[in-house]
Amino acid sequence: VLYVSGEESARQIKLRADRIGVFTKELLFLAETNLSVIEETLLRVRPEIVVIDSIQTMFHEEISSAPGSVSQVRETTGMLLRIAKQENIAILIVGHVTKEGMVAGPKVLEHMVDTVLYFEGDRNASYKILRAVKNRFGSTNEIGVFEMRSEGLMEVENPSEFMLDGRPKDAGGSIVSCSMEGSRPIMIEIQALVCRTNFGYPRRQANGMDYNRVNLLMAVLEKRIGLQMSDCDAYVNLAGGMKLTEPAMDLGICLAIISSFRNRPVDPFLVAFGEVGLSGEVRAVSMANERVKEALKLGFTVCLLPKASMGRVQLKEEDRKKIKLIGVENVRQAMDLI
Repeated sequence: VLYVSGEESARQIKLRADRIGVFTKELLFLAETNLSVIEETLLRVRPEIVVIDSIQTMFHEEISSAPGSVSQVRETTGMLLRIAKQENIAILIVGHVTKEGMVAGPKVLEHMVDTVLYFEGDRNASYKILRAVKNRFGSTNEIGVFEMRSEGLMEVENPSEFMLDGRPKDAGGSIVSCSMEGSRPIMIEIQALVCRTNFGYPRRQANGMDYNRVNLLMAVLEKRIGLQMSDCDAYVNLAGGMKLTEPAMDLGICLAIISSFRNRPVDPFLVAFGEVGLSGEVRAVSMANERVKEALKLGFTVCLLPKASMGRVQLKEEDRKKIKLIGVENVRQAMDLI
């Protein structure tokens, strides 16, 4: 592996490498920004993997514009692509991002490469999510979860258990739901707080999910179930700072709101998932079998899921004795079961 840095000096890189313990005989380092020198080194050393950190600091001496400009980024990336294909070398290009988290500058860099990966996560959160937004060789729905530790970013092998750590047992407005990130099921705690407002206009807030979706679900609860929340403030949150948009979280959001409104805790070993329609019906969701297996693995004993998805769940006989599957057709049925 050859690590090419245009951002930091060799001394700075060595200090960090010594701290996290990654220096080995197989790791080579080059502090250089001139792409001609980098190409010469690649052809001489012939590494299997090359890391370019970052593309905005690299320059081609035949291009008169400054490093980081559109022409420099286009030419240097094109040159790296040619080397990668001709010499069969995997090249990882690190790019700057904007305050919004997008790749800085025009989309020319994203268009040229084969795969684009983003590290996402709140600056205050201990974990980061590696998400693919472009992949010519596979799915873009897969994610990786990593935790920042003193020895660097370490993989979180069981994100569900990590997200549920420290969950309160008998608190109203707390329930666990399951969201699919690609083919990976993630169990996540949904928290809701509903209380009477002191002002004429109630306040609604949603963290980690679509604000408009939460408002829609609250309107469904008022119309179809009769929960009078027009004079209530409502706060809905995904624990751990996660950001999810899958409709399968709808049932969990509704039950968390109902639990807080009625001030009745939900069974801590209950998990619920399903899409909720405007008529209050609970619609089928994809990959129900994988969601139930994840709940079973984490020790949940009751699962509320769409009745239409019951036939898609295939468990071994001994597993069926460990978890009770309850199919619901609408939100009212689910409310009566918690």
